[in-house]
Amino acid sequence: MPELPEVEISRRCIEPWVVGHIIQRVEVRNKQLRWPVDKEIVSMQERRVLSLQRRAKYLLLKLNHGWMIIHLGMSGRLRILWQPLPPEKHDHIDLIMSNRCIIRYTDPRRFGAWLWSDNLQNSRVLAHLGLEPLSDEFNGYWLFTQSRNKRTLIKQLLMDNKLVVGVGNIYTNESLFVAGILPDRVSSSLSEHEAMILAKSIKMVLLRSIEQGGTTLRNFLQSDGKPGLFVQELQVYGRSGKPCRICGSQVQRAKHGHRSSFFCTHCQH
Repeated sequence: MPELPEVEISRRCIEPWVVGHIIQRVEVRNKQLRWPVDKEIVSMQERRVLSLQRRAKYLLLKLNHGWMIIHLGMSGRLRILWQPLPPEKHDHIDLIMSNRCIIRYTDPRRFGAWLWSDNLQNSRVLAHLGLEPLSDEFNGYWLFTQSRNKRTLIKQLLMDNKLVVGVGNIYTNESLFVAGILPDRVSSSLSEHEAMILAKSIKMVLLRSIEQGGTTLRNFLQSDGKPGLFVQELQVYGRSGKPCRICGSQVQRAKHGHRSSFFCTHCQH
């Protein structure tokens, strides 16, 4: 957390206020995040932002010379300020923009990252990432092919970032429920028809979450301070012991790969 929808929402929220504008300077109050903030960012001045993209759960700011790579970690968020409010304890970084906007990075757990890359092809954090689940390349036929001869549980397969990126625990649970597939199924047991349904379910769940502003369970807030409303539509995640919204049976919980899985044994097979 935040997963792909929350990062995409952050990108869309701040994009109008950074793209085409100049980062006048960067105020770094705490360099010690997951990795130390790269020195190119600490000393940055007068750099124009040409585009703001997303790759997996990374935000990529293309500047006139190089790229700024931002990861929100487990508790990070970006806020838009129109006046220089005094920073609080966990406000670690400010981008001071030429349009008088301040993009403030807040991260209580300090597990995020602010990295610099002259060329994205050489970036150590992007090199081994798998397919984007909202891309045309990610489809049922591809998923069926990848699942062949795999003894990995289907849930673990979907959470392997070397295969497909950014789905995360919440959306994997929800997508498997929508597709009617139990999380502890062996990947190779998927039929081609099931793989088609599952790929479509993943896209549908992710897009719906983006429409609803993401999922707020603990720390995530949109750049304007509003929570993500997709939490109200969760079918199984975090609902163990409660009645299934479809059939009324009790939602179950189990540990798969050290992560909690939530499912309905009546609706999923």
